[in-house]
Amino acid sequence: MAEFLVIRLGHGSNQEVEWITVDNNGTRRGEPTRGTLEQAALDIEGRSVIVLVPATETITTTVYVPIRSGARLRAALPFALEESLADDVDNLHFASGVRRENRQLPVAVVAHETMNEWLGALGEAGIKASQLIPETYGLARIPGTLSILVDGDCTYFNDGADVEFVMQGVRPSDALVAAGALSDRSDDESEPVNAAGHLVVYCEAADEERWSHDWIALRHELHSVDINLLADGALPKLAVTVASGNGVNLLQGRYGAKTDFRSQFRPWRNAAVLLLGLIILGFTAKGVDYYRLSQEETALQARFTEEYRQIRPADTRDVLDPINAVRSIKQGMGAATGPQVFLPSLRQLSDAMAKNSAARIETISYRAGVIDVRISSPDVATLDNIQKSVSASGRFQASIQSTDQVADEISSRLQIRETGS
Repeated sequence: MAEFLVIRLGHGSNQEVEWITVDNNGTRRGEPTRGTLEQAALDIEGRSVIVLVPATETITTTVYVPIRSGARLRAALPFALEESLADDVDNLHFASGVRRENRQLPVAVVAHETMNEWLGALGEAGIKASQLIPETYGLARIPGTLSILVDGDCTYFNDGADVEFVMQGVRPSDALVAAGALSDRSDDESEPVNAAGHLVVYCEAADEERWSHDWIALRHELHSVDINLLADGALPKLAVTVASGNGVNLLQGRYGAKTDFRSQFRPWRNAAVLLLGLIILGFTAKGVDYYRLSQEETALQARFTEEYRQIRPADTRDVLDPINAVRSIKQGMGAATGPQVFLPSLRQLSDAMAKNSAARIETISYRAGVIDVRISSPDVATLDNIQKSVSASGRFQASIQSTDQVADEISSRLQIRETGS
């Protein structure tokens, strides 16, 4: 359960303020107190502060803007409302609340000059508010019900839907007429009454008596008029409503709370310093290894170049690719650079011929890793035994390419290659 200190600023030049402690469940936690902002600051005691600003200094309305939220929405609000405002929109601050069920967006408008005065006074008293909310939103909206709060010469009104405003120096019935909830019958008192709606009124006992004739007239105009007396004034009623989450917070945009990255970082400072140290150490180790390997590469390159110059003293070019240089030297010296196939294959063929002495080799040729052998044998079975004996090693594969009958012998061509080639 969260507790709030709700401070209500005075109207006009009145520097006296009121404050009370409430919770977010709509329960008051103390008695309303009057005094200066400095005195109110002494009662904060770690609570979040909600400041109710004079409704007469703000404009509250609703508007439909398809943009959901953020800076784009704040930029669109002046254009959506500029035709209904008398002042230049550049001099005004716009704030929006939670979109309502009918998709209308509640909006509060106040002059930048007035905002700066309020925030300056709070700052001088050492008060950091979490919310600045117009008093108008302290009168709860009840669907299907007209609501009025009378406080001194101010009459606060909402129709339970999207109309909410404050008027000064008027009768409660005048507020209903302004909202279109009643017809103006001053020009013809003989008109029949059109009874409609339910009205809930909040006021002090003195205001109930002061407007007694108005209440009687309204009971003839409306279905019902329910008057609730405020024993401790309007502040408790306004405070519990805004503490429950109702209203538009003016602290948005340029007046919004700035993220304190320093305080957020503080709990993680030691871990972050350790992580940064490990990263620096890792990069340092990598740098040292790179330097060491670079020095070794330079030394090996110099040594290889020295040996290469002894073999090819006429070649003074820089040796950029030692592997290709070695291959070139081997090719120049006639050294075989491919895999050794010829001799091992001959060794395997010799073993096969020794096991089948009735056959003889006529010719042998070798090209590109393939050995072609011309063999004369007394019969096909002998040739087949030679082919199987060569293939039995697993390294080489022998295949009979052709066979011809020559006199009493079989002349055939046997091909031998490495397995998998």
